[in-house]
Amino acid sequence: MASNIIIKTPEQIEKLRVAGRIAAEVLEMIEPYVQAGITTEELDDIMLKFIEDDRQAISACLGYHGYPKCTCISINEVVCHGIPGKHKLHNGDIVNIDVTVIKDGFHGDTSKMFVVGQTSPRNHQLVKVTQQCLYEAIRAVGPGKNLTEVGRVIENIAKKEGFSIVRDYCGHGIGEGFHEEPQVVHYYPNPYSLILKPGMVFTIEPMLNAGTWKVKVNRKDGWTVTTSDKQPSAQFEHTIVITETGCEVLTLRKEEEETLGRYITNAD
Repeated sequence: MASNIIIKTPEQIEKLRVAGRIAAEVLEMIEPYVQAGITTEELDDIMLKFIEDDRQAISACLGYHGYPKCTCISINEVVCHGIPGKHKLHNGDIVNIDVTVIKDGFHGDTSKMFVVGQTSPRNHQLVKVTQQCLYEAIRAVGPGKNLTEVGRVIENIAKKEGFSIVRDYCGHGIGEGFHEEPQVVHYYPNPYSLILKPGMVFTIEPMLNAGTWKVKVNRKDGWTVTTSDKQPSAQFEHTIVITETGCEVLTLRKEEEETLGRYITNAD
């Protein structure tokens, strides 16, 4: 695996920084629109217009292996790859919006959970813990650290809260390619041992389920992934680059500046 990993140059990292910022801005922009009554297709159209017209960027998802929309919007028991359509959001829904843009040939990939109106305490806890898993995993990585730390940290948090971790999907390297090495596994133990080095760029994107970790893919559309037991699922995602002292979050949103911060210094 290590031999296939592309160490990014400072010039490439700067382009990834720009792409990551645009992806974050899409999620910041769309938040006021995520309300009961709007369709996921309407949300997707708003985001596509913003990406293309306001930021002169490209949606990486649109047309990717035949994917028909600009973003993935996954509601409640949908784990990932939910295709925007005529479905309207309802009060109590928990919604993941996953955005990947291309700017000057480089990708920025991020996702966030939104809560529509009032939802159940269990849903709130699922969303909160999933974000915590992402943040603690980001704080755990840095030069000289092993990639398996990501899974170890997430496993400890999720298990304590009674949630399961999806095993069929993982984070990934990213750059000029949408999906590059390494694979970033969110459960533990796992065999994906890799000593991290400055210039490595990848996503961390834990998916936690309220029930079983097992999932299934919709046979009709070939994309939509749901939990096998129809229990709700949540996901958060950031793109990071390993630095000399820790890592930098390339897709940080303004709302996260105080709680997470763009530059994470590894204490070790």
